[in-house]
Amino acid sequence: MKKRTLLSAGALALIGTLAAGSAMAASTLETVKARGHLQCGVTTGLPGFSQPDDKGHWTGIDVDTCRAVAAAVFGDSKKVEFTPLTAKERFTALQSGEIDVLSRNTTWTLTRDASLGLNFAGVNYYDGQGFLVSKKLGVDDASQLDGATICVQAGTTTELNLADYFRAKGMKFNPLVFDSSEQTVTGFANGRCDVLTSDRSQLAALRSKLADPGSAKILPNVISKEPLGPVVRQGDDPWFSIVKWSLFTQVNAEELGITMDNADKMKKADNPNVQRLLGTDGDLGEKLGLSADFGYNIVTQVGNYGEMYNRNVGPDTPLGLDRGINALWTEGGIMYAPPLR
Repeated sequence: MKKRTLLSAGALALIGTLAAGSAMAASTLETVKARGHLQCGVTTGLPGFSQPDDKGHWTGIDVDTCRAVAAAVFGDSKKVEFTPLTAKERFTALQSGEIDVLSRNTTWTLTRDASLGLNFAGVNYYDGQGFLVSKKLGVDDASQLDGATICVQAGTTTELNLADYFRAKGMKFNPLVFDSSEQTVTGFANGRCDVLTSDRSQLAALRSKLADPGSAKILPNVISKEPLGPVVRQGDDPWFSIVKWSLFTQVNAEELGITMDNADKMKKADNPNVQRLLGTDGDLGEKLGLSADFGYNIVTQVGNYGEMYNRNVGPDTPLGLDRGINALWTEGGIMYAPPLR
């Protein structure tokens, strides 16, 4: 991976302003189409979210989020290339134009939304920060972690949440900071820290990398809200809409019962919401600058939200994550998308 120059928040905001000013010259959609593929920023490797295999094939929820955008834009979910980024590198890469969209387990916060020239295009996973401990430690609750050495990744909301939690509880801790999630789990596995903290989904992914995943457990405590989702640069509203509605299409498809396998049959359904999503009625694609069948392409090539979730992190995967709050709002969760109409 080539070395990247990391910029301050002020410099990033300036880049965002300049990018917005040049949007009239070439929109992101025009740039992406001219290049012939979407450039997507992802993690350097996190099972279930963005992970390459030994042949360089990427899988995960964040990967599929970008494949959905590629399917919407090109009618081909394979027309996307992935740029692995650390937490420190991710915003610089987006603001500099190195990538078109950042889909890298990134938390939506006011500071990031308001001061870095970014737009969060939705939430593809609702998460919360937790703690991973060795079962040998004999700890069952985070209130027992006073004085612990804790592995944490730099450049994340995790650092601030950790400090806030321990200060509020009147406890002390010794942070051991690493640049990447791989380094944090290696430090934990080698006994350099008592605890590893991150988003609970990431803890499940990192635990799966241990030689004996059953030797560690995730404590029940959830100490923060971590809505994760794709990010784009400010100043290009049409591109913002494309990324946003690609994700919303997947959520709506699950709610309407449209799947990869039945989409062709569902084209004949009488439900006008189904017809609009699959492009057999209305002009939603035209409004986004896309083909009428953009929704059909997303669902048939990537799947609805539930299919994407279950394939990558669901109960039958090594991560084994139940839907929980990521279930549809109609099923007791909070996953909800505006209607396609």
